[in-house]
Amino acid sequence: MIGRQKEIMAGASASCLLRVAAKRFGKHGLSQIRTVSSLVELPETHEMMRKTCRDFADKELIPIAAKLDKQHLYPTDQVKKLGELGLLCVNVPASEGGTGLDYLAYAIAMEEISRGCASTGCIMSVNNSLYLGPVQKWATPKQKEQFLTPFLHGDRVGCFGLSEPGNGSDAGAASTTARLDGDSWVFATTDKSKKHKGISAFLVPKPTPGLSLGKKEDKLGIKATSTCYLIFEDCRIPKENLLGEPGFGFKIAMQTLDAGRIGIAGQGLGIAQAAFECAIEYAQKREAFGSPISKMQTIQTKLADMALQIESARLLTWKAAMLKDSGKPYSKEAAMAKLAASEAATFCSHQAIQVLGGMGYVSDLPAERHYRDARITEIYEGTSEIQRLVIAGNLLKEYQAS
Repeated sequence: MIGRQKEIMAGASASCLLRVAAKRFGKHGLSQIRTVSSLVELPETHEMMRKTCRDFADKELIPIAAKLDKQHLYPTDQVKKLGELGLLCVNVPASEGGTGLDYLAYAIAMEEISRGCASTGCIMSVNNSLYLGPVQKWATPKQKEQFLTPFLHGDRVGCFGLSEPGNGSDAGAASTTARLDGDSWVFATTDKSKKHKGISAFLVPKPTPGLSLGKKEDKLGIKATSTCYLIFEDCRIPKENLLGEPGFGFKIAMQTLDAGRIGIAGQGLGIAQAAFECAIEYAQKREAFGSPISKMQTIQTKLADMALQIESARLLTWKAAMLKDSGKPYSKEAAMAKLAASEAATFCSHQAIQVLGGMGYVSDLPAERHYRDARITEIYEGTSEIQRLVIAGNLLKEYQAS
C-alpha cells in the first residue's frame, strides 16, 4: 500500500505540474515562444512539460516497453495514466476540458513519451491529432458531447480511418463511402469518378451494427498498438454523425495529416533519442583492446552523426510547431520536420545496432526494437517520398509567388 500511495502521489504531482504549466501558458500566451531564442532554450512552461513526460517515461514506460513489444500487449494502464496527466488532449482548450497547451508542448510530449515506448507514443499521437484534432475543429457542440468529452482523459481512445488496400497514398481514390437513406448514412461502394470532392468525414461509434474489425495485424514494429481493417457492411449511422459539411472529408483529412506530421516528427525524435542513449551508454561500458570503445574514432564519428541528425530534426520540429501555433502556414515545415525526424530515427537506430555489434541484433537490449519501431515513422501519415513532394510543391509555389 505504501508503494501504491507513492505512485498515486507521484501521478498527482505530475498532473499538478501540467495544470500549472497550462495556467502559465494561458497567462503569458504565445508571445513568449515566438522568437529565435525559443529554438535555443524552451520557456519554463515547456520545460515543465518535458520533465513531467520524461519522468513518466522513465518510471512507467521504459521498464515494460520490451515486454509490451514481445507479447503484443496494449498498454491499457499506461494509456489511462497518460489521460490522467492530460497528455491525451494536449491541444484541446481548457474550456472544453482539455489541457489547453500548444503544439510545441505536444511535440515535446510526443518525443519524451516515444523515447520511453514508441507504441505508447503512437496511441498518444492518434488520440491527440488524428482523432481529437478534427473533432475539436469540425464537430458541432452536440457532437462534441458524445465524441470529444469521453475521449479526453483515457476513458476511451479514438481512432482514424483513411487509407484502403487499393489506394495507399492516393487518399482521394477511396472506394468506401456512404449514401443518405432517410435519417441515416449507409456505408457502401460508390461512384469513384467524384474522387476527393465526393469524400465526407463521419463519426462512427463503436460498437455499431455493420461495423466489424479485421484481423489484428502482426507488424514489424510498434507491436503494442492495435492495427486492423475497419469493415463496413451496410453500416448505418445517424444523419447527424456527418463531420463538417458533405464533401469536406478530403479537406479535413489533409488538414489533420498536416498537423499530425508534427506529432510523428516528435515520435521519430523520441525513437532516435532512445537509440542514441542506448548507443552512447553501451559505448562507454564496452571495452575492446583495453579501453572503452567510446574512445575509438569510428565510434565517436557515429555518435557525432547521430547527435547532429537528432538536433537538426528537433529544431525543424519546433519551428513547424511554432508556425502552427502562430497561425502561419506550416505545411512545408511540418513535412520537413516529419521527413528529417523519421529519417533520423531510422539512421540513429541503425547506427546504434552498429555500435552494439552482435548485442544490437538480439532482443536483450532495446537497439533492435528501436530499429523496428523507427521504420513506421517513414510510412504512416505520409511516406518520406510524399513528404518530399509536399516540400517541393510548396517551394515551387513560393518561388513563383516571389
